[in-house]
Amino acid sequence: MEITNRQVLVTGASRGIGRAFAKMCAQDKAFLHIVLRKNDETLVKELEEAGAKAVTVYEADLSSRESIDALLLKLKDTPIDILFNNAGVLTGGLIEEQPLDDIYKMFQVNINALVHLTHGILPGMISRKRGKIINNSSVSAYMNFPCASTYAASKAAVAAFTNCIQLELKDTNVTTLLLITPGIKTRMFDEIETLYGKNIQVPGESTISPGKYAQIIREAILHDLPVLEPSGLTGIGLKVAKFVKPLFDFEISRRFHRN
Repeated sequence: MEITNRQVLVTGASRGIGRAFAKMCAQDKAFLHIVLRKNDETLVKELEEAGAKAVTVYEADLSSRESIDALLLKLKDTPIDILFNNAGVLTGGLIEEQPLDDIYKMFQVNINALVHLTHGILPGMISRKRGKIINNSSVSAYMNFPCASTYAASKAAVAAFTNCIQLELKDTNVTTLLLITPGIKTRMFDEIETLYGKNIQVPGESTISPGKYAQIIREAILHDLPVLEPSGLTGIGLKVAKFVKPLFDFEISRRFHRN
């Protein structure tokens, strides 16, 4: 699918992957619709200067069902071509030590909001016979580490949801792109050591910049790939976790301690 002149909706656009993706779409001359917790004039100017045909900001709290309903109401007459469900929250630690409020909020943002927005945007895409849903999952959906229980569960749900609707969308000319995202140098990535490090030696992982990952996503969109998996050592680790799970579990268990 082309990006130029398309109407692109991006959640979690204030930083990291979302911001880099929005800038990439701006450079491709898209009409941008960005979802933020709070308006950011600096970001709007950045995207306009990068080449966006237009930039529309929607302030919304994706941890609130009512806020998402209000967002969809504002978008009801906008023919969104590409929906990038990117917003996410990280949780971690021993399950009994994770605050329940944090867990509920994370599931709301990582999966409920993603499903809610897809539910609201998809009918218009189907009626126009054009569209792409991009959902940001993670290697954590398959590489199941101790201390990542709740976050990994949310990302596994994203993967399952995307795989299911991909089959449902047969012959509609609406497609999906599932991102099995590796380590990207973002603020969320920096939080992993803080949340997991007390109980597990976090495996060393080479990270790539959000800008570089946005370009990789761009190529996947242009070539209509259904899944984008990581390459390199992370890609090898992903394959071990998926197809030789006992070996993966053995290696990870050696790094874990409860106290």
